[in-house]
Amino acid sequence: MKLLHSFIVLLIVGAMSLVANFIGYKNPIIDALPGMLILIALAIAGILLARVFPKIPAAAYIVTLGCIITYPRVPGAAFINAAIAKVSFMSLTTPILAYAGIAIGKDLGSFKKSGWRIIVLACVVFIGTFIGSAIIAEIVLRLLGQI
Repeated sequence: MKLLHSFIVLLIVGAMSLVANFIGYKNPIIDALPGMLILIALAIAGILLARVFPKIPAAAYIVTLGCIITYPRVPGAAFINAAIAKVSFMSLTTPILAYAGIAIGKDLGSFKKSGWRIIVLACVVFIGTFIGSAIIAEIVLRLLGQI
């Protein structure tokens, strides 16, 4: 039953992402649909693998499978890469973040129990992530001679 719920959520997020992809990035839904279906299938495969081999999280399986199927020497990788390229990453994050916000809002009582420290921690994490990303980008761009 939990797998069915995961599949339904993935379909809803996929549909919302396709709409966001069309509105924000002008990619026609019919063009982005194969890439979205590949991403959903990849997520379902990762979830299934995590059920069979539970010591590794589903996200690790999804990333590993994604790397394998998009490797240039794998048959069909060119099609998969071209299909997924029509799905904007930012259009994927919008519904996922909305879902996370709803999940936090649903459990607002326990969020309130965390107190003000959780807000400070979140700000420190966000700032640290931003500064770390900026430093990495600076180093890579300088090594590539872009700046």
